[in-house]
Amino acid sequence: MKIFFSVILSLLLIFPIFAQKQAEVIVTTTFLRKSPDSGSEKVQTVQKGEKVTFEKAQNTNGWYYVSISNGTVKGWIRKDTVGSVTKAEIIKQIPQATTETAKQIPKASAQTVKQIPQTVVPTPTPIVSVTPALSSSPTISSLPAINSSQTVSSSPKSLPTPAAVPTPAVEDEEVLRIDTEEVSLNVRVVGSNNRPVSNLNQTHFKVYEDNVLQPITSLTTAEVPIINALVIDNSRSLRSQLGKIIEAGKVIIGTNRPTDESTIVRFVSKDKIEVVQDFTPSINSLNNALDNLFVEGGQTAVIDAVYLTAKKVEQYQNSQTKEDVKVRALILVTDGDDRNSSYNEQQLIELLRKSQVQVYAVGFVSDLKKEPDIEGINRQEKAKAFLTQLARETGGKVYFPYSINELTQIASDISRELRTQYLISYTPTNETRDGTFRKINVAVAEGANKEKRIAVTRTGRTSAPK
Repeated sequence: MKIFFSVILSLLLIFPIFAQKQAEVIVTTTFLRKSPDSGSEKVQTVQKGEKVTFEKAQNTNGWYYVSISNGTVKGWIRKDTVGSVTKAEIIKQIPQATTETAKQIPKASAQTVKQIPQTVVPTPTPIVSVTPALSSSPTISSLPAINSSQTVSSSPKSLPTPAAVPTPAVEDEEVLRIDTEEVSLNVRVVGSNNRPVSNLNQTHFKVYEDNVLQPITSLTTAEVPIINALVIDNSRSLRSQLGKIIEAGKVIIGTNRPTDESTIVRFVSKDKIEVVQDFTPSINSLNNALDNLFVEGGQTAVIDAVYLTAKKVEQYQNSQTKEDVKVRALILVTDGDDRNSSYNEQQLIELLRKSQVQVYAVGFVSDLKKEPDIEGINRQEKAKAFLTQLARETGGKVYFPYSINELTQIASDISRELRTQYLISYTPTNETRDGTFRKINVAVAEGANKEKRIAVTRTGRTSAPK
Protein backbone atom coordinates (compact mmCIF):
# COMPACT_ATOMS: atom_id res chain seq x y z
CA MET A 1 0.00 0.00 0.00
CA LYS A 2 2.86 2.41 0.83
CA ILE A 3 4.38 1.76 -2.56
CA PHE A 4 1.03 2.47 -4.20
CA PHE A 5 0.74 5.87 -2.45
CA SER A 6 4.34 6.71 -3.41
CA VAL A 7 3.60 6.14 -7.06
CA ILE A 8 0.42 8.22 -6.80
CA LEU A 9 2.35 11.04 -5.13
CA SER A 10 4.95 10.97 -7.91
CA LEU A 11 2.27 11.20 -10.59
CA LEU A 12 0.53 14.09 -8.81
CA LEU A 13 3.77 16.04 -8.78
CA ILE A 14 4.42 15.35 -12.43
CA PHE A 15 0.85 15.92 -13.68
CA PRO A 16 0.97 19.76 -13.65
CA ILE A 17 3.67 19.60 -16.28
CA PHE A 18 1.06 18.38 -18.77
CA ALA A 19 -1.39 21.16 -17.95
CA GLN A 20 0.25 23.45 -20.49
CA LYS A 21 2.53 23.14 -23.47
CA GLN A 22 4.63 25.84 -25.04
CA ALA A 23 4.84 26.47 -28.75
CA GLU A 24 7.14 28.58 -30.83
CA VAL A 25 5.55 30.81 -33.48
CA ILE A 26 7.42 30.67 -36.78
CA VAL A 27 5.15 32.83 -38.92
CA THR A 28 5.00 36.48 -40.01
CA THR A 29 1.69 37.16 -38.25
CA THR A 30 -1.26 35.29 -36.82
CA PHE A 31 -4.04 36.38 -34.49
CA LEU A 32 -5.54 35.66 -31.12
CA ARG A 33 -9.32 36.07 -31.19
CA LYS A 34 -11.87 36.59 -28.41
CA SER A 35 -13.88 33.51 -29.34
CA PRO A 36 -13.39 30.40 -31.52
CA ASP A 37 -14.65 32.10 -34.67
CA SER A 38 -12.73 33.59 -37.62
CA GLY A 39 -15.06 36.58 -37.59
CA SER A 40 -14.64 37.39 -33.91
CA GLU A 41 -12.70 40.36 -32.59
CA LYS A 42 -8.91 40.17 -32.67
CA VAL A 43 -7.28 40.25 -29.25
CA GLN A 44 -3.70 40.69 -30.39
CA THR A 45 -1.29 39.95 -33.22
CA VAL A 46 1.20 37.17 -32.42
CA GLN A 47 4.63 38.12 -33.71
CA LYS A 48 7.29 35.83 -35.16
CA GLY A 49 9.32 34.02 -32.52
CA GLU A 50 6.84 34.70 -29.70
CA LYS A 51 6.13 31.89 -27.22
CA VAL A 52 2.57 30.57 -27.02
CA THR A 53 1.15 28.47 -24.19
CA PHE A 54 -1.68 26.05 -24.90
CA GLU A 55 -4.15 26.23 -22.02
CA LYS A 56 -5.39 22.96 -20.51
CA ALA A 57 -8.65 21.40 -21.74
CA GLN A 58 -9.49 24.24 -24.10
CA ASN A 59 -10.02 22.78 -27.54
CA THR A 60 -13.34 23.75 -29.12
CA ASN A 61 -14.57 23.25 -32.68
CA GLY A 62 -11.12 23.16 -34.21
CA TRP A 63 -9.69 26.00 -32.10
CA TYR A 64 -7.05 26.13 -29.33
CA TYR A 65 -7.27 28.42 -26.33
CA VAL A 66 -3.79 29.86 -25.79
CA SER A 67 -1.95 32.55 -23.90
CA ILE A 68 1.05 34.75 -24.70
CA SER A 69 3.18 37.29 -22.86
CA ASN A 70 3.70 34.96 -19.88
CA GLY A 71 -0.01 34.23 -19.64
CA THR A 72 -1.15 37.85 -19.47
CA VAL A 73 -2.97 37.79 -22.82
CA LYS A 74 -5.29 34.93 -23.78
CA GLY A 75 -7.36 34.10 -26.82
CA TRP A 76 -8.28 31.54 -29.44
CA ILE A 77 -6.25 30.35 -32.42
CA ARG A 78 -7.33 28.02 -35.21
CA LYS A 79 -6.29 24.40 -34.70
CA ASP A 80 -5.71 23.71 -38.39
CA THR A 81 -2.91 26.30 -38.51
CA VAL A 82 -0.86 24.22 -36.10
CA GLY A 83 1.30 21.40 -37.40
CA SER A 84 3.35 19.22 -35.07
CA VAL A 85 7.10 19.32 -35.52
CA THR A 86 8.21 17.25 -32.53
CA LYS A 87 5.79 15.15 -30.53
CA ALA A 88 6.16 14.79 -26.78
CA GLU A 89 6.40 11.15 -25.77
CA ILE A 90 5.66 9.39 -22.48
CA ILE A 91 7.64 6.25 -21.77
CA LYS A 92 5.17 3.95 -20.10
CA GLN A 93 7.53 2.46 -17.57
CA ILE A 94 7.01 3.37 -13.90
CA PRO A 95 9.43 1.53 -11.59
CA GLN A 96 8.38 0.75 -8.06
CA ALA A 97 9.28 3.30 -5.41
CA THR A 98 9.66 3.27 -1.66
CA THR A 99 8.10 5.61 0.87
CA GLU A 100 11.47 7.03 1.89
CA THR A 101 12.59 7.90 -1.59
CA ALA A 102 9.17 9.32 -2.49
CA LYS A 103 9.69 11.99 0.16
CA GLN A 104 12.77 13.21 -1.73
CA ILE A 105 10.94 14.02 -4.99
CA PRO A 106 11.45 17.72 -5.83
CA LYS A 107 9.09 19.75 -8.00
CA ALA A 108 9.92 19.45 -11.67
CA SER A 109 10.48 22.58 -13.72
CA ALA A 110 9.97 23.09 -17.45
CA GLN A 111 12.82 24.38 -19.54
CA THR A 112 12.38 26.91 -22.31
CA VAL A 113 13.06 25.86 -25.88
CA LYS A 114 15.76 28.09 -27.27
CA GLN A 115 15.53 29.56 -30.73
CA ILE A 116 18.70 29.52 -32.82
CA PRO A 117 18.51 31.62 -36.02
CA GLN A 118 20.19 30.14 -39.04
CA THR A 119 21.58 32.26 -41.87
CA VAL A 120 20.04 31.61 -45.26
CA VAL A 121 21.88 32.55 -48.44
CA PRO A 122 19.42 33.86 -51.05
CA THR A 123 19.37 32.10 -54.40
CA PRO A 124 20.44 34.47 -57.18
CA THR A 125 17.56 35.54 -59.42
CA PRO A 126 18.08 35.42 -63.21
CA ILE A 127 18.19 38.90 -64.70
CA VAL A 128 17.95 40.42 -68.12
CA SER A 129 20.76 42.80 -68.90
CA VAL A 130 19.29 46.19 -69.75
CA THR A 131 21.25 49.11 -71.16
CA PRO A 132 19.88 52.59 -70.42
CA ALA A 133 18.93 54.78 -73.33
CA LEU A 134 19.83 57.88 -71.32
CA SER A 135 23.01 57.76 -69.28
CA SER A 136 21.53 60.09 -66.68
CA SER A 137 18.72 57.71 -65.75
CA PRO A 138 18.96 54.54 -63.65
CA THR A 139 18.27 51.19 -65.28
CA ILE A 140 15.77 48.61 -64.03
CA SER A 141 17.42 45.49 -62.73
CA SER A 142 15.66 42.62 -61.08
CA LEU A 143 16.32 42.67 -57.36
CA PRO A 144 17.54 39.67 -55.34
CA ALA A 145 14.91 37.64 -53.56
CA ILE A 146 13.90 38.96 -50.16
CA ASN A 147 15.89 37.13 -47.55
CA SER A 148 13.97 34.62 -45.53
CA SER A 149 15.11 33.19 -42.26
CA GLN A 150 14.65 29.77 -40.85
CA THR A 151 14.40 28.94 -37.20
CA VAL A 152 16.03 25.88 -35.69
CA SER A 153 14.66 24.82 -32.34
CA SER A 154 16.47 22.60 -29.89
CA SER A 155 14.83 19.28 -29.10
CA PRO A 156 12.53 19.23 -26.06
CA LYS A 157 14.36 18.37 -22.85
CA SER A 158 13.35 15.53 -20.54
CA LEU A 159 12.22 16.40 -17.03
CA PRO A 160 14.95 16.19 -14.38
CA THR A 161 14.75 12.83 -12.62
CA PRO A 162 15.17 12.68 -8.82
CA ALA A 163 18.32 10.83 -7.83
CA ALA A 164 16.63 8.42 -5.44
CA VAL A 165 13.51 7.46 -7.35
CA PRO A 166 13.32 6.90 -11.13
CA THR A 167 10.23 8.73 -12.44
CA PRO A 168 8.60 8.51 -15.85
CA ALA A 169 10.91 9.78 -18.60
CA VAL A 170 8.79 12.63 -19.96
CA GLU A 171 9.33 15.40 -22.47
CA ASP A 172 7.42 18.29 -20.97
CA GLU A 173 7.40 20.60 -23.98
CA GLU A 174 6.09 20.20 -27.48
CA VAL A 175 7.54 22.48 -30.16
CA LEU A 176 4.87 23.37 -32.69
CA ARG A 177 4.99 25.40 -35.86
CA ILE A 178 2.08 27.77 -36.30
CA ASP A 179 2.49 28.05 -40.04
CA THR A 180 -0.21 30.41 -41.22
CA GLU A 181 0.01 31.27 -44.91
CA GLU A 182 -2.38 34.20 -44.82
CA VAL A 183 -3.47 35.41 -48.25
CA SER A 184 -4.37 39.03 -49.00
CA LEU A 185 -6.60 40.08 -51.87
CA ASN A 186 -7.26 43.50 -53.35
CA VAL A 187 -10.93 43.34 -54.34
CA ARG A 188 -12.90 45.81 -56.44
CA VAL A 189 -16.70 45.63 -56.40
CA VAL A 190 -18.78 47.07 -59.23
CA GLY A 191 -22.54 47.33 -59.58
CA SER A 192 -24.79 46.92 -62.59
CA ASN A 193 -23.77 50.36 -63.85
CA ASN A 194 -20.10 49.33 -63.67
CA ARG A 195 -19.48 51.87 -60.94
CA PRO A 196 -17.52 51.06 -57.76
CA VAL A 197 -19.58 49.88 -54.78
CA SER A 198 -18.48 51.08 -51.35
CA ASN A 199 -19.70 50.68 -47.75
CA LEU A 200 -19.60 46.88 -47.75
CA ASN A 201 -18.44 44.84 -44.76
CA GLN A 202 -17.04 41.36 -44.16
CA THR A 203 -20.47 39.72 -44.07
CA HIS A 204 -21.07 40.70 -47.71
CA PHE A 205 -18.16 38.61 -49.00
CA LYS A 206 -17.36 34.94 -49.46
CA VAL A 207 -13.93 33.76 -50.61
CA TYR A 208 -13.42 30.43 -52.34
CA GLU A 209 -10.12 28.73 -53.11
CA ASP A 210 -10.43 25.83 -55.54
CA ASN A 211 -14.21 26.02 -54.88
CA VAL A 212 -13.75 25.56 -51.12
CA LEU A 213 -15.10 28.29 -48.82
CA GLN A 214 -12.29 29.99 -46.88
CA PRO A 215 -12.39 31.68 -43.44
CA ILE A 216 -12.01 35.44 -43.88
CA THR A 217 -9.72 36.77 -41.15
CA SER A 218 -10.04 40.48 -41.86
CA LEU A 219 -11.44 43.12 -44.21
CA THR A 220 -10.03 46.61 -44.53
CA THR A 221 -11.69 49.53 -46.27
CA ALA A 222 -9.41 52.25 -44.95
CA GLU A 223 -7.36 54.01 -47.59
CA VAL A 224 -3.81 52.68 -47.79
CA PRO A 225 -0.74 54.05 -49.60
CA ILE A 226 -0.44 53.34 -53.32
CA ILE A 227 2.81 52.20 -54.91
CA ASN A 228 2.52 52.33 -58.70
CA ALA A 229 4.55 52.39 -61.86
CA LEU A 230 3.64 54.05 -65.15
CA VAL A 231 5.18 51.83 -67.84
CA ILE A 232 4.98 53.62 -71.18
CA ASP A 233 5.74 52.26 -74.62
CA ASN A 234 8.05 54.73 -76.41
CA SER A 235 8.32 52.83 -79.69
CA ARG A 236 7.51 54.54 -82.96
CA SER A 237 4.14 52.81 -83.20
CA LEU A 238 2.85 55.17 -80.47
CA ARG A 239 4.44 58.31 -81.92
CA SER A 240 1.14 60.08 -82.61
CA GLN A 241 -0.33 59.25 -79.19
CA LEU A 242 2.61 60.20 -76.97
CA GLY A 243 1.43 63.74 -76.21
CA LYS A 244 -1.95 62.52 -74.95
CA ILE A 245 -0.32 59.65 -73.07
CA ILE A 246 1.83 62.17 -71.18
CA GLU A 247 -1.28 64.20 -70.31
CA ALA A 248 -3.06 61.08 -69.06
CA GLY A 249 -0.03 60.12 -66.99
CA LYS A 250 -0.16 63.52 -65.31
CA VAL A 251 -3.84 62.99 -64.46
CA ILE A 252 -2.96 59.73 -62.67
CA ILE A 253 0.03 61.27 -60.89
CA GLY A 254 -2.06 64.28 -59.92
CA THR A 255 -4.29 62.12 -57.72
CA ASN A 256 -1.35 60.91 -55.59
CA ARG A 257 -1.63 61.51 -51.86
CA PRO A 258 1.40 62.42 -49.71
CA THR A 259 1.90 58.75 -48.74
CA ASP A 260 1.76 57.49 -52.35
CA GLU A 261 4.84 56.91 -54.49
CA SER A 262 5.19 56.44 -58.23
CA THR A 263 7.90 55.59 -60.72
CA ILE A 264 8.06 56.29 -64.48
CA VAL A 265 9.46 53.63 -66.81
CA ARG A 266 9.89 54.02 -70.58
CA PHE A 267 10.65 51.10 -72.85
CA VAL A 268 11.29 50.23 -76.46
CA SER A 269 13.43 47.14 -77.03
CA LYS A 270 14.82 44.83 -74.36
CA ASP A 271 18.02 46.88 -74.18
CA LYS A 272 16.05 50.11 -73.79
CA ILE A 273 14.01 49.60 -70.64
CA GLU A 274 14.70 52.64 -68.53
CA VAL A 275 13.62 54.16 -65.23
CA VAL A 276 13.35 57.86 -66.01
CA GLN A 277 12.13 58.61 -62.48
CA ASP A 278 12.51 56.24 -59.56
CA PHE A 279 9.91 55.94 -56.79
CA THR A 280 9.08 59.32 -55.31
CA PRO A 281 6.09 61.13 -53.77
CA SER A 282 7.12 64.31 -55.64
CA ILE A 283 4.49 65.12 -58.28
CA ASN A 284 6.76 67.76 -59.87
CA SER A 285 9.57 65.24 -60.36
CA LEU A 286 7.19 62.71 -61.87
CA ASN A 287 5.65 65.29 -64.23
CA ASN A 288 9.12 66.38 -65.36
CA ALA A 289 9.97 62.76 -66.14
CA LEU A 290 6.81 62.42 -68.22
CA ASP A 291 7.69 65.57 -70.16
CA ASN A 292 11.08 64.06 -71.04
CA LEU A 293 9.67 60.94 -72.74
CA PHE A 294 10.55 60.49 -76.42
CA VAL A 295 10.00 57.88 -79.12
CA GLU A 296 12.68 55.89 -80.91
CA GLY A 297 13.02 52.79 -83.04
CA GLY A 298 13.49 49.24 -81.83
CA GLN A 299 11.89 45.81 -81.53
CA THR A 300 9.27 46.34 -78.79
CA ALA A 301 9.79 44.24 -75.61
CA VAL A 302 6.49 44.62 -73.75
CA ILE A 303 6.84 41.39 -71.74
CA ASP A 304 10.33 42.23 -70.50
CA ALA A 305 9.25 45.73 -69.46
CA VAL A 306 6.26 44.44 -67.48
CA TYR A 307 8.25 41.56 -65.93
CA LEU A 308 11.09 43.73 -64.64
CA THR A 309 8.83 46.55 -63.48
CA ALA A 310 6.42 44.20 -61.69
CA LYS A 311 9.36 42.83 -59.66
CA LYS A 312 10.44 46.37 -58.88
CA VAL A 313 6.96 47.37 -57.69
CA GLU A 314 6.50 44.17 -55.63
CA GLN A 315 9.82 44.50 -53.84
CA TYR A 316 9.81 48.25 -53.17
CA GLN A 317 9.30 48.91 -49.43
CA ASN A 318 7.70 45.49 -49.03
CA SER A 319 8.18 44.46 -45.41
CA GLN A 320 5.92 41.40 -45.87
CA THR A 321 3.90 42.39 -42.82
CA LYS A 322 0.13 42.73 -42.71
CA GLU A 323 0.36 46.07 -40.95
CA ASP A 324 2.43 47.56 -43.78
CA VAL A 325 -0.10 46.89 -46.53
CA LYS A 326 -0.02 48.95 -49.73
CA VAL A 327 -1.91 48.86 -53.02
CA ARG A 328 0.63 47.96 -55.71
CA ALA A 329 -0.20 48.68 -59.32
CA LEU A 330 1.44 48.76 -62.73
CA ILE A 331 -0.20 51.01 -65.33
CA LEU A 332 0.86 49.91 -68.81
CA VAL A 333 0.36 52.03 -71.94
CA THR A 334 1.27 50.20 -75.16
CA ASP A 335 -0.04 48.70 -78.37
CA GLY A 336 0.66 45.28 -76.82
CA ASP A 337 2.63 44.01 -79.80
CA ASP A 338 5.66 42.25 -78.32
CA ARG A 339 8.43 41.65 -80.83
CA ASN A 340 11.62 40.67 -79.04
CA SER A 341 11.38 39.94 -75.29
CA SER A 342 13.72 37.60 -73.45
CA TYR A 343 10.95 36.43 -71.11
CA ASN A 344 7.83 34.74 -72.47
CA GLU A 345 4.16 35.19 -71.54
CA GLN A 346 4.04 32.14 -69.28
CA GLN A 347 7.03 33.32 -67.23
CA LEU A 348 5.37 36.71 -66.81
CA ILE A 349 2.06 35.18 -65.71
CA GLU A 350 3.84 32.94 -63.18
CA LEU A 351 5.59 35.99 -61.71
CA LEU A 352 2.34 37.96 -61.45
CA ARG A 353 0.58 35.05 -59.74
CA LYS A 354 3.17 35.17 -56.97
CA SER A 355 2.95 38.94 -56.52
CA GLN A 356 0.40 41.46 -55.27
CA VAL A 357 0.77 43.77 -58.28
CA GLN A 358 -2.38 44.73 -60.18
CA VAL A 359 -1.99 45.53 -63.87
CA TYR A 360 -4.07 48.26 -65.53
CA ALA A 361 -3.47 48.17 -69.27
CA VAL A 362 -4.31 50.78 -71.90
CA GLY A 363 -4.00 49.16 -75.31
CA PHE A 364 -3.78 51.16 -78.55
CA VAL A 365 -4.29 48.13 -80.74
CA SER A 366 -6.38 49.63 -83.55
CA ASP A 367 -3.35 50.29 -85.78
CA LEU A 368 -2.19 46.68 -85.57
CA LYS A 369 -3.03 44.46 -88.51
CA LYS A 370 -6.06 42.21 -88.20
CA GLU A 371 -4.96 39.99 -91.07
CA PRO A 372 -2.49 37.20 -90.29
CA ASP A 373 1.12 38.13 -91.05
CA ILE A 374 3.66 35.89 -92.75
CA GLU A 375 3.89 33.87 -89.51
CA GLY A 376 0.11 33.40 -89.48
CA ILE A 377 -0.36 35.68 -86.45
CA ASN A 378 -3.22 38.16 -86.10
CA ARG A 379 -1.23 40.86 -84.29
CA GLN A 380 -4.25 42.84 -83.11
CA GLU A 381 -6.11 39.92 -81.60
CA LYS A 382 -2.93 38.58 -79.99
CA ALA A 383 -2.19 41.96 -78.38
CA LYS A 384 -5.77 42.28 -77.06
CA ALA A 385 -5.70 38.78 -75.61
CA PHE A 386 -2.33 39.41 -73.95
CA LEU A 387 -3.32 42.69 -72.30
CA THR A 388 -6.68 41.28 -71.22
CA GLN A 389 -4.97 38.33 -69.55
CA LEU A 390 -2.59 40.60 -67.62
CA ALA A 391 -5.51 42.54 -66.18
CA ARG A 392 -7.66 39.48 -65.46
CA GLU A 393 -4.91 37.51 -63.72
CA THR A 394 -4.08 40.38 -61.38
CA GLY A 395 -7.53 41.83 -60.67
CA GLY A 396 -6.76 44.94 -62.69
CA LYS A 397 -8.54 46.35 -65.73
CA VAL A 398 -7.92 46.74 -69.45
CA TYR A 399 -8.98 49.57 -71.75
CA PHE A 400 -8.97 49.68 -75.56
CA PRO A 401 -9.69 53.32 -76.44
CA TYR A 402 -11.19 54.11 -79.82
CA SER A 403 -9.95 57.68 -79.62
CA ILE A 404 -6.94 59.34 -78.04
CA ASN A 405 -9.38 61.77 -76.42
CA GLU A 406 -10.62 58.99 -74.12
CA LEU A 407 -7.31 58.94 -72.24
CA THR A 408 -8.17 61.63 -69.70
CA GLN A 409 -11.33 59.80 -68.64
CA ILE A 410 -9.47 56.48 -68.53
CA ALA A 411 -6.79 58.01 -66.29
CA SER A 412 -9.46 59.31 -63.90
CA ASP A 413 -11.15 55.90 -63.90
CA ILE A 414 -7.90 54.11 -63.02
CA SER A 415 -7.22 56.52 -60.16
CA ARG A 416 -10.73 55.99 -58.77
CA GLU A 417 -10.44 52.19 -59.09
CA LEU A 418 -7.20 52.17 -57.10
CA ARG A 419 -8.79 54.21 -54.30
CA THR A 420 -11.98 52.15 -53.91
CA GLN A 421 -10.77 48.67 -53.08
CA TYR A 422 -11.33 46.23 -50.24
CA LEU A 423 -8.39 44.42 -48.71
CA ILE A 424 -9.57 40.94 -47.72
CA SER A 425 -7.36 38.43 -45.91
CA TYR A 426 -8.02 34.74 -45.38
CA THR A 427 -6.17 31.70 -44.06
CA PRO A 428 -6.19 28.85 -46.62
CA THR A 429 -7.80 25.62 -45.44
CA ASN A 430 -5.48 23.73 -47.79
CA GLU A 431 -2.14 24.09 -46.01
CA THR A 432 -0.17 21.93 -48.43
CA ARG A 433 2.86 23.84 -49.66
CA ASP A 434 3.61 22.40 -53.06
CA GLY A 435 3.98 25.43 -55.34
CA THR A 436 0.74 24.67 -57.20
CA PHE A 437 -1.73 27.21 -58.57
CA ARG A 438 -4.93 27.68 -56.54
CA LYS A 439 -7.98 29.28 -58.17
CA ILE A 440 -9.58 32.13 -56.22
CA ASN A 441 -13.14 33.38 -56.53
CA VAL A 442 -14.81 36.09 -54.46
CA ALA A 443 -18.61 36.27 -54.25
CA VAL A 444 -20.39 39.37 -53.04
CA ALA A 445 -23.95 39.70 -51.78
CA GLU A 446 -26.60 41.35 -53.93
CA GLY A 447 -27.53 44.97 -53.32
CA ALA A 448 -30.88 46.63 -52.79
CA ASN A 449 -33.61 45.36 -55.11
CA LYS A 450 -31.40 42.37 -55.87
CA GLU A 451 -28.87 44.49 -57.73
CA LYS A 452 -26.08 42.31 -59.04
CA ARG A 453 -22.61 43.07 -57.79
CA ILE A 454 -19.37 41.72 -59.17
CA ALA A 455 -16.19 41.28 -57.16
CA VAL A 456 -13.00 41.61 -59.19
CA THR A 457 -9.71 40.24 -57.89
CA ARG A 458 -6.81 38.11 -59.09
CA THR A 459 -7.73 34.74 -60.53
CA GLY A 460 -5.61 32.75 -58.11
CA ARG A 461 -2.31 32.36 -56.33
CA THR A 462 0.69 30.09 -56.41
CA SER A 463 1.07 28.38 -53.05
CA ALA A 464 4.37 28.68 -51.25
CA PRO A 465 6.81 25.84 -52.02
CA LYS A 466 7.88 23.38 -49.32
